[in-house]
Amino acid sequence: MEVECIPFKETGYFSQLICDYLDQKKGLSPFFNRYPLPENFGDQIKEKTANYPKEHRAVLVNSLRNQYKGIQVSKATQKNIDSLEKETSFTVVTGHQLNLFTGPLYFLYKIVSTMNLAKKLNKEHPNHHVVPVYWMATEDHDFDEINYFNLHGKKIHWNKKASGAVGRLSTEGLDEVYEIFVSELGNLGLTDRLKELFKKAYLEHSNLTGATRYLANALFGEEGLVIVDGDDKELKKLLVPYAKTDIVDHTPYQKISDTIQTLGEVSPDYTIQVNPREINYFYLKDDLRERIILKKGKYHVINTHIDFSKEELLQELESYPERFSPNVVARPLYQEVILPNLCYIGGGGELAYWLELKSYFDEVGVTFPMLMLRNSALLITEKQSEKVEKMGLKVSHLFMKQHSLINKKIRDISNIDIDFSPQKKLLEEQFQHMYELAEKTDKSFLGAVKAQEVKQKKGLDKLEKRLLRAQKRKLKDHVVRLTDLQNELFPNQSLQERQLNFSEIYLEMGEDLFPLLLNTLDPFLQDFTILKHK
Repeated sequence: MEVECIPFKETGYFSQLICDYLDQKKGLSPFFNRYPLPENFGDQIKEKTANYPKEHRAVLVNSLRNQYKGIQVSKATQKNIDSLEKETSFTVVTGHQLNLFTGPLYFLYKIVSTMNLAKKLNKEHPNHHVVPVYWMATEDHDFDEINYFNLHGKKIHWNKKASGAVGRLSTEGLDEVYEIFVSELGNLGLTDRLKELFKKAYLEHSNLTGATRYLANALFGEEGLVIVDGDDKELKKLLVPYAKTDIVDHTPYQKISDTIQTLGEVSPDYTIQVNPREINYFYLKDDLRERIILKKGKYHVINTHIDFSKEELLQELESYPERFSPNVVARPLYQEVILPNLCYIGGGGELAYWLELKSYFDEVGVTFPMLMLRNSALLITEKQSEKVEKMGLKVSHLFMKQHSLINKKIRDISNIDIDFSPQKKLLEEQFQHMYELAEKTDKSFLGAVKAQEVKQKKGLDKLEKRLLRAQKRKLKDHVVRLTDLQNELFPNQSLQERQLNFSEIYLEMGEDLFPLLLNTLDPFLQDFTILKHK
């Protein structure tokens, strides 16, 4: 097994905001609490200890025990749940949608990053116990984002009319998806384990929450992963006072809007991930999950005839907290209110919106967690690695945009020089003399000189591109082999982890896949990892 690392900012797949965060750019310090270095977790433990209500532990543990009823719980997971009753126990958390059969490969990387972080912290802080948690996004309603996964370049798709929270969706119809999956897998090699996982998860559970919990528990339960479903009345009772400040006082709207403006002042290159709403809660009931808005002095549930006065809505919130579902802005607060959490582990997009939230957390008096970018990885076989070497390339070159990679390769192997930079430099020197002449004689001549320089540079660019195209045709075999290899490792010219499902890698590696990830992905590394395997 060989491991190679590339700085995230050199991959070209991560935003300027995330690259600056990883570099701990000084201007970003107001937007996070502590950077996730090993030496900073001690202070985070102290702060969360002082700021996490003791009574929340009892509610949390009781809810978890109820959620795990009827489920085969490993000794490691049971130990972790029980440990959360103690004031010396904490969590590290990742969250993810209920994607069909885990969805993209990075689902595994998120959870492995979280479990490996917990292991490292338990070694560093022997007087405390850290529990890895997967927060299921059961209240999400973006069904089109989760109703498929890719296998062998094909989309395995669940066709269903859906509304409301996805976790409550019936698994009816997934037997047809199972048949398509089985047909695509065939009967060779390691298919039986995958078929069993899918069947037990989706054909033996009545809703998507139960199916996803079973699957995540089957894959990671032996490692002690604890799975949390936030669609829980007892847990939501703890959220009520914070929901009131959102719905009535619009506190997050004000604070986050100010933060977004300040982030823009730090750098105009930062893309805003989410914008807050005046009210950041949905009304959740049966197959309904719709936004609550203020309309003509009433609290209105859009796309319905449901209206509340202020008093009626607050009474509804007190009596039925389970009917109020936080959106992407309010959910992180909910998580930190109910969990004794130290750190959130997420992808670049997730961390980008978390960086908008700190002032809101400060305003409502909830400790802001440390934010850690999850591990990212490219899995490459020895055979693929040998192909890269034979082409005279490094794996890191494959992260380039395809046209840039092809151009680089053609220039490297061509028996003629297709770089007109020297000619352009000579041209610039020649025109410099003309600029000096114009300055001494007739300054009105400067514009004409500049126009001619631009025209001749464009001519050189056209000649360079034309020559490159000619060489591509001449060296077509090299181009085809190169693009085929890059398309294998970067399907749809995207990161492998965003396209492939774990089942495709499992068919190559079998049960070795999970130990490989657990033994090699280091959450503190903060580089993109390339894993070369047999």
